[in-house]
Amino acid sequence: MGDLPKAGATSFTRQQAPLGLGHAVWCARDIIGDEPFAVLLPDMITLPNGPRKSRCLAQAIVAHGKHGGNIIAVEEVSPSETHQYGIVSVGADYGHSFEIKGMVEKPPQGTAPSNWMISGRYILEPEIFELLEKGEKGAGGEIQLTDAMIKLAATRPFHGVRFDGKTYDTGSKLGFLAANIAFALERPDIAEGLRAEIKRLLG
Repeated sequence: MGDLPKAGATSFTRQQAPLGLGHAVWCARDIIGDEPFAVLLPDMITLPNGPRKSRCLAQAIVAHGKHGGNIIAVEEVSPSETHQYGIVSVGADYGHSFEIKGMVEKPPQGTAPSNWMISGRYILEPEIFELLEKGEKGAGGEIQLTDAMIKLAATRPFHGVRFDGKTYDTGSKLGFLAANIAFALERPDIAEGLRAEIKRLLG
């Protein structure tokens, strides 16, 4: 319960119409004001592992403290899957973080600049609201956050942070099921029973 915000400390806004992720972020402009802010896509669920064992946003905040500017959490995917995601190109490399030299949304197979996908956690500067304000539509006739980030990157620094963990896309049936199983296996109170049930189902 200690991780919950204090009573009255959380504000909400409504998008009113499904005009894209960029529009949804723009709707929060008055709440955010003139300061950097985090974007967390609720259908992209992150499970930490590796030496840091810290959540994806926590790692992004550390990278923001080091580099400032805009931060995008990324995760490595198979080159055969890059056409399914937003992909970044890598510039100066600092190990756990790196300079982002460009971004492309769902590049055609074989054309991706790297195999680092945008994993759904961002820290963005408020200047992006000026771009979203224009309401320019991109893929699917929607106002795309990635399009605005690409334009912002022309004048403001972007860095990627390599997330030590796994991101599950719960917007797909398989991703939703995999996320539930993965998180359940992390819980000592039910992991053993779940393993036994999975073994029984596969038996």
